[in-house]
Amino acid sequence: MNKKVTLLFGILLTIIGFLTYNLFFVSEYKPYDKSKHQPFILSVVDTIPSKILKETRVVNVYLPEGYSNESEEKYSVIYLLDGGVEEDFIHITGLVRYNAQPWINRFPKSIVVGIENIDRKKDFTFSVSNLDFVDRIGLQKDQFPTYGGSSNYISFLENELQPFIANKYKTNDQKTIIGESLGGLLATEILLKHRNLFANYIVMSPSLWWGKESLLTEASNLLKAGNNKEVKVYIGTPNKEENQIMYKDAVALSRILKKDGGKKMSVYFDYLPDETHATIIHQGVYNAFKLLNPKTEF
Repeated sequence: MNKKVTLLFGILLTIIGFLTYNLFFVSEYKPYDKSKHQPFILSVVDTIPSKILKETRVVNVYLPEGYSNESEEKYSVIYLLDGGVEEDFIHITGLVRYNAQPWINRFPKSIVVGIENIDRKKDFTFSVSNLDFVDRIGLQKDQFPTYGGSSNYISFLENELQPFIANKYKTNDQKTIIGESLGGLLATEILLKHRNLFANYIVMSPSLWWGKESLLTEASNLLKAGNNKEVKVYIGTPNKEENQIMYKDAVALSRILKKDGGKKMSVYFDYLPDETHATIIHQGVYNAFKLLNPKTEF
């Protein structure tokens, strides 16, 4: 008898609890009010009608927390190749924003300029006489319907994009370029031929196989003939078992830069065995910024 009473009492308490919840909580529910919905804005989107490239280019521009046109503060600029929203812009901007927070203060507050791609295979590669070398890396010639436009693209960076950013935003002279894969090839070409364009070069898993490693072959002479601007270079490479050719090329680049880059070139080589060609950029950029901006106070 006592068990039955206890069971009935438990059921009664459950019913009372359910009714109480509905009375005090469910009755408070209000439908979602779309009028109070606000978008989260991460960046400004600028368009640049390029006379050099003969096309309009889109750039995503992240402005650091506290940025103001009325302020005297000026910011370093990070130029991100493959900088589209569906490419590397959002996660790299997240790294910069998070590590620039005052309670972390590992990276300097910076403007991030993500350059949207139209045809990266054309823009990031220099001219070659043929594509006989691509099968060595496991690719096919028909995967490169256009190529050889890096000279124009570098001119666009120097003569159109950098002046546009400098005129519109509050920038200082500290400019960084980040390039991965073919973007790493382009960043290397700029370093060797137009060293003055950037202060920091972050080169990730570069496709130095392009043109039968001709950029590596020319590197020593280009370094000796080039200017002597002070620069820092980070080279990151993923697990060597994924692609021995790209790993060996990255090692060779590091050695050449250390040997012939001069006293004003600081070179950091970083082997990331836990990363692949597809995953290296996020961890690599984080490592690069720690090396390029060493934290001296804790």
